[in-house]
Amino acid sequence: MIWKLAETGMNVARMNMSHGDHQSHQKVIDLVKEYNAENTDGNTIAIMLDTKGPEVRSGDLPEPIMLAEGQEFNFTIKRGVSTEDTVSVNYDDFISDVEAGDILLVDGGMMSLAVKLKTADTVKCVVVDGGELKSRRHLNVRGKSATLPSITEKDWEDIKFGVENGVDFYAVSFVKDAKVIHELKAYLKSANADIHVIPKIESADSIPNLQSIIAASDGAMVARGDLGAELPIEEVPLLQEEIIRTCRSMQKPVIVATNMLESMIDHPTPTRAEVSDIAIAVREAADAIMLSGETAHGKYPLKAVKVMHTVALRTESSLYDPAKAPSLVARPKALLNDDFCKSQLSKMFGSHATMMANTLRTPIIVFTRVGSMAVLLSHYRPSSTVYAFTNEVRVKQRLALYQGVVPILMEFSDDAEETFSRAITSLLDAKYMNEGDYVTLVQSGSQSIWREESTHHIQVRKVQC
Repeated sequence: MIWKLAETGMNVARMNMSHGDHQSHQKVIDLVKEYNAENTDGNTIAIMLDTKGPEVRSGDLPEPIMLAEGQEFNFTIKRGVSTEDTVSVNYDDFISDVEAGDILLVDGGMMSLAVKLKTADTVKCVVVDGGELKSRRHLNVRGKSATLPSITEKDWEDIKFGVENGVDFYAVSFVKDAKVIHELKAYLKSANADIHVIPKIESADSIPNLQSIIAASDGAMVARGDLGAELPIEEVPLLQEEIIRTCRSMQKPVIVATNMLESMIDHPTPTRAEVSDIAIAVREAADAIMLSGETAHGKYPLKAVKVMHTVALRTESSLYDPAKAPSLVARPKALLNDDFCKSQLSKMFGSHATMMANTLRTPIIVFTRVGSMAVLLSHYRPSSTVYAFTNEVRVKQRLALYQGVVPILMEFSDDAEETFSRAITSLLDAKYMNEGDYVTLVQSGSQSIWREESTHHIQVRKVQC
């Protein structure tokens, strides 16, 4: 299935550490690495480990319980309780975190209960919006975040597992401030692990600290499920746009997640609203859009990926039609960040390279050791593909997350012309282009590959065998 998902359009394989164990996740990691090893000139699949985080969940049930409006129902911190009107929770301080009058949201808001009173070990509620309560459902208190550490003991074990397997990204759940990002990055540095950190913006406490969280991180994920549970749901579209805009201003990748094609868990076609949701995320300039239950346990995982891939590509194609959409090349003037590159020259260079490629309607070839110019070109959203050749495996894996970039691993020769010729041959063999096509060739001087002194140059070349 991993191979089929990759061939259908998957770029990143995300493992949710809330489910499964290390043994099952190891199998997925091994399959992804096997796929990458056999597809060096094709699609690259990055590996993302998504920490469980400080989740508050209901306990195990022998069978689902139907909750009806007006029914009394209780949550207790006593372990192993499962009756028709009471179920346990996995968090000992749950009693302290809730007050009478609070609204408890179950499973991202699929059900809601009003807190009436609490005792030493039980929270007594009345069902407001009923539904089917299953085992281990996520619990939120509207407008509040649980007073739990952002990285739990289980998370640290999972993080170490990720280090051992050389994953590419950590998606860190329920990040409240930048401290947890600094803590994790310090650990990764001590472990000599080159893994990028993506905070999931999903708690009420994260919004006031949004700028500092993203500044400390390597990107962000808009985790709309819990975000919409802890905050008024009408705020979610506005927050999505704000988070994307903030990431864009810092030239960092951003992922939009949750309920993208939720109906395709059970149905072979999406709702029209879901299709529009994908298009909106693409138009807002998200780098990636994510599926969860649709591919984890849905009935139509391949169809879901195909729908998402097709809608995203169609929407992207409309953005570059001058008659229908404003030029994205003109936008970055207000989005530049002086800390990203060593000088304004790199930014001007990336902008002009994009403008040239768009004007001539050519793909872009860039050679990079650290990925900076490929990332910058992605930020400017060229109308054609950026083929990023690198001799670093870690860079190739990470670039899989960036919009419009096809990373390709290749050893660089000491001779620039020989390297360029080999790159063209690999693209021809992979049928990415044809003889006689034109390409825009880019080299950034900030990490010069063939010259001792820093230089920038753009060339337009005709592809010849």
